[in-house]
Amino acid sequence: MTAPLDLLVLGNAIVDVIARTDEAFLAAQGVPKGAMQLIDEARAEDLFGAMGPATIISGGSGANTAVGAATLGARTGFIGKVRDDELGHLFAHDLKATGVQFGVAPAGEGPATARCFVLVTPDGERTMNTYLGACQGLSPADVDEAVVARARVTYLEGYLWDPPAAKDAFRKAVAIAHKAGHAVALTLSDAFCVGRYREEFLGLIRDGSIDILFANIGELQSLYETDDPEAAVKALRDERDNHGKHLLGLVTRSEAGSVVVKGGEIRAVEASPVREVVDTTGAGDLFAAGFLAGHARGLDYVTAARLGALAAAEVIQHIGARPQGDLVALAKARGLL
Repeated sequence: MTAPLDLLVLGNAIVDVIARTDEAFLAAQGVPKGAMQLIDEARAEDLFGAMGPATIISGGSGANTAVGAATLGARTGFIGKVRDDELGHLFAHDLKATGVQFGVAPAGEGPATARCFVLVTPDGERTMNTYLGACQGLSPADVDEAVVARARVTYLEGYLWDPPAAKDAFRKAVAIAHKAGHAVALTLSDAFCVGRYREEFLGLIRDGSIDILFANIGELQSLYETDDPEAAVKALRDERDNHGKHLLGLVTRSEAGSVVVKGGEIRAVEASPVREVVDTTGAGDLFAAGFLAGHARGLDYVTAARLGALAAAEVIQHIGARPQGDLVALAKARGLL
C-alpha cells in the first residue's frame, strides 16, 4: 500500500478490561485514583480476579486516536506489538474493522498481549493498571520506513517511553518523518509518565523532534513543575526549539475546554456539551483524533480543536474509549464538517 496516510500512530497495543468500581476498592487495592501504573503479569491476574464484571474491548491510547481519526474519515495506520494469542487477534481485528492499517507481525513467543485494567468510579474518573506484556517487544525493526514516510503526521504515544526498545523505535520514526518533510506529534499520556521522563520529553521538544504536542493541563503542569495551570500554558507558549521555532500545542482542560498554543499566541476553545459523564477513558485520545482528522481536512486550528472537543464529549458519555456514535454526523450537525 503506497497511498498517503493522514495519520500514523505508534503506540502500545493494549486490550482494555473495564469495570465499574468505587473508591473503597481503589483504596483496598492500593491504586492511586486517576493515575496509570504499570503492573506485572502476576498482579494483573490478581487484579482481574478481584474486579467485578468487566467489559473487554480493544484499547491503547494511541490506537484509540487512530480509530477515532479513521471514524472521522482520516486515512490512518498503527504501529504496535501484540502476541499471536486470542487478545492479540481481537486487537488486530478491531483495528482493521475500523479501516486502520495495521501490518506489524505479532510475536510468536514471549509475554501475552498487553492488558489495561480500567477501574471507573461513579464520578466517571478512570484509574488504569497496565500490564504491558507484548507491547514491550516493539522495536525499530517494526517501524517500516516506507509506511512512516508516507504519513503526513506521525503521532507518538508518551507511554511508549516506558519500554526501552520502543524508545529506539520512537526515535527512528521521528527521523524518517522529518526526512520526508512531515510533522511529528507527541501526546504526554499521563502526569505520572511525565514525572518519570520530564527531562527527556523536554529534550524532545527542544531539540526539534516534536512539532505538535498534546497534553491535558495536569500533564502540562507536571512537565513544567508548577501548580499554576496558567503558568504551565504560558511556559508552553514561550517554548522554542533549538532553532527558535515554536511548536503547536493542544492542551485539554476537561469541562473548561482546551487551548491552542501556536506562535506565541494562546486561543481558548470551549468544551462540547455533555449530558452525563459516564467514563472519561479515552477523552484525550479522542480529542487528539478529532483535532488531527480536522487538521487533515484543512480546518484551522481552532475549528479542528472544536472537532476534537466534540469527539471527546461523545466518548465520555459511554463505557469504553472508542466512539459509538456517528462522529461525522455529529460534526456536520454542529457545522464543523
